[in-house]
Amino acid sequence: MDVAKLISVLKTCIISKSVFQGKLIHQKIVSLGLQNNTTLCKNLISFYFSCHLYDSAKLVFLTVENPLDITLWNGLIAAYTKNFMFTEALQLFERLLYYPFLIPDSYTYPSVLKACGGLGRVNYGKMVHAHLMKTGFLSDVVIASSLVGMFAKCNVFEFAIRLFDEIPERDVACWNSVISCYYQDGQAEKALELFEKMRNSGFEPNSVSLTIAISSCARLLDLERGKKIHEELTRKGIWLDGFVNSSLVDMYGKCGCLEIAKEIFENIPSKNAVAWNSMIAGYSLKGDSKSCIKLFRRMIDEGTRPTLTTFSSMLMASSRSLQLQHGKFIHGYIIRNSVWIDIYIISSLIDLYFKCGIVSAAENVFEKMPKTNVVSWNVMISGYVTVGNYFGALGIYDNMKEVGIKPDAITFTGILPACSQLAALQKGKEIHKSIVESKLENNEVVMGALLDMYAKCGAVDEALDLFNRLPERDLVSWTSMISAYGSHGQALEALKLFNEMQQSDAKPDRVTFLAVLSACSHAGLVDEGCYFFNQMTTENGIKPSIEHYSCLVDLLGRAGRLHEAYEILQRNTEIREDVGLLSTLFSACQLHKDFNLGVKIAKFLIEKDPDDPSSYITLSNIYASVKNWDEVQKVRSRMKELGLRKNPGCSWIETNKKIQPFFVEDKSHPQAEMVYECLKILYSHMEKDELQPN
Repeated sequence: MDVAKLISVLKTCIISKSVFQGKLIHQKIVSLGLQNNTTLCKNLISFYFSCHLYDSAKLVFLTVENPLDITLWNGLIAAYTKNFMFTEALQLFERLLYYPFLIPDSYTYPSVLKACGGLGRVNYGKMVHAHLMKTGFLSDVVIASSLVGMFAKCNVFEFAIRLFDEIPERDVACWNSVISCYYQDGQAEKALELFEKMRNSGFEPNSVSLTIAISSCARLLDLERGKKIHEELTRKGIWLDGFVNSSLVDMYGKCGCLEIAKEIFENIPSKNAVAWNSMIAGYSLKGDSKSCIKLFRRMIDEGTRPTLTTFSSMLMASSRSLQLQHGKFIHGYIIRNSVWIDIYIISSLIDLYFKCGIVSAAENVFEKMPKTNVVSWNVMISGYVTVGNYFGALGIYDNMKEVGIKPDAITFTGILPACSQLAALQKGKEIHKSIVESKLENNEVVMGALLDMYAKCGAVDEALDLFNRLPERDLVSWTSMISAYGSHGQALEALKLFNEMQQSDAKPDRVTFLAVLSACSHAGLVDEGCYFFNQMTTENGIKPSIEHYSCLVDLLGRAGRLHEAYEILQRNTEIREDVGLLSTLFSACQLHKDFNLGVKIAKFLIEKDPDDPSSYITLSNIYASVKNWDEVQKVRSRMKELGLRKNPGCSWIETNKKIQPFFVEDKSHPQAEMVYECLKILYSHMEKDELQPN
């Protein structure tokens, strides 16, 4: 049997992946003494790699007596890189350099550079780059393109782009590498610019180019450009592979064109995980968890295994739609199938349970997960703040620091609102110190949250000092500072700052106007409040929300203009029967002893929500203010019949960097006896002071 015949049979074995047949041919080659034939050895290596018998392939190479043919080395290095065995590829390349008569050629370096990129060994790649410059190989377009690709894979985008600009001759792979660089670096607009430049230079984009370009349109939510690329491909009749189709599904889904996305998706003959994930992600962005579940079930039925991206989109959809059962279905699937999930999926589960109000389930997931990553701690802090458990959030923050996890910017922006809500100034100052230690003083979001904390804790001077030191003042910082002044009796300063804001580039939004109206309400600036309310609606085109009307009603109510406030409510059908607004006006009726209007509102409130004790108590107080004791007794009796009780008042005090909550007649504190004894002593001193003549 001659060499040509043996090569032909080996190639058949490679196609059929027939291990037994291939090994018989190998035996025949050895028996004929042809084991040193370079062409036969290269085909044997290809055969063993096709059957994933990598050690056998290596043995074929090692048994060659004098491997002095560079093509043999190139073949094995290329086979290693093709099968992602990058370490073995570089080891073989280093061994090659020990042979003085063997010189790497233009087929050697592309594989070596691919291995460097795969391992992220940028320094090794730079050494190869220096060698290529010395030997003049950079003029080879394939090698230059591989070098650009290596730097791109190692995330050294600056080197890749600089090298690309220096290359006189480029191929499509080279263009793709740099377009990919810009996309990975978050510069989608620049990636599209380069894509257009590539086409104008006469290069026909391939599947990789098109996928990146369409993905860039998706990231920018640029439906017009994405559609243009799609229409051009359709007009030219270009066949689109799974990756391009998947990127089109993703682009249309993200731009809200779900019907077009679905049409493309359904026409993909063989759907891979990327296609399924793109379609599921489209529905997830809409919060349509029902459609996501249907697709998920189809995906499994059609034999595609879900990935972490699938679970992430499904859980996001369930969180957005507050569909607890759908989220539990995904959680159950993960547990039943022993799916390994990363920290981000676990965090999504915690987020889902918090958003659906199932705090115990969130805590259970957190308890069972590894806690070495700041992400999981951040989700717990954010979750507790979302459900209003501010003490829980601060407890998690303290535990996190105790176990040695370093807080990041997200931690601080998550925990500071807890301090704001509890007015825990000392704790807030402690966190401020940690922010300085973490060198996050230039982070606008963190500093905005810190400013808001000082503002809500009443530390107006600290808030102003922080505000004045901000490198840039955004809408949030202006609003926080206005709110700080307004909430703490400095309404004129608040209005002065609002005027300054209007002179700057910052445009007030509904939250800013809410802060201004609140400032006017606190200071009793009725005319000013009405003026700004009208300015908001007429000049700024902002539709008032319930909160804005609440400020206006409160403002008029405090000023005794009760019937004017009532008329505003009655004129607007959307807010006419709003319980919150009527309750605000009801309290004002008690304050100004407007018996008739108060009783009218009270009867409506009790009819609307007969289980709310506050309406009965305020009505009782109104009757008491006009000494109508019979009606007081009737209201109290009705409360007793319904089993209604006034909710106990709750407060808290911050001592020794700890926050201690307490209720009316609370005796849960371990030192309760001592506290009440101190109170008794204080009361006796107060009574003595009252009896003393002035």
